[in-house]
Amino acid sequence: MSTTKTLREGSARKRAAILSAARELFLADGFDRSSVDAVAAKAEVSKRTVYDYFGDKRTLLQAVVDAVGASLITTIRRTLDDTLTGITEVAELEDALVAFSTRISTDMLGSAEHATLRRLVRAESGNLPHQGYNSLADTPDEAVADRFKALAAAGLLEVPDPRLAADQFIALTFGVALDRLGSANAAEDSRVRPLVVEGVRTFLRAYRAG
Repeated sequence: MSTTKTLREGSARKRAAILSAARELFLADGFDRSSVDAVAAKAEVSKRTVYDYFGDKRTLLQAVVDAVGASLITTIRRTLDDTLTGITEVAELEDALVAFSTRISTDMLGSAEHATLRRLVRAESGNLPHQGYNSLADTPDEAVADRFKALAAAGLLEVPDPRLAADQFIALTFGVALDRLGSANAAEDSRVRPLVVEGVRTFLRAYRAG
């Protein structure tokens, strides 16, 4: 095992410190004006350590974006577990799906993490691997699709194509709120929840079992 590999595997605290410092500087000063020296000083590590972990500044930016995306995916999976697990009756679906959608609207789409991701991707698109780079990719949609597949196996939904059902659910709930209001934060805008409720009902008219 090489020295560099051992350092990377054994120094999660340093890695986290570098990512935190880079995130703060990229947001405050922008990518171009944030030097590796400044990141190292803020993280209280050597410049060599930053390069050993991330190779170059663009890779560090991508790592920051990916870390924020991973945090948001964790929030989505936790919310799915909290709201769409243990359902045994079709009658429970509406309340459960509304609870999931409302929490995602507030805890994920309305979070500082999501705002950070959008800001970094928008401001630094030229320094990311490609135009429109998205660290979330299809993971949230696939997570929702997997949960719909489980609900179908339990006899609660009829979803021949779980991923299509997930895409349509997201469009009917968060998508409508974002398109109409420019925000899906149910905690800050009382107009979000009625849109979500109607979206859930429309979804269930198409996919509820029986």
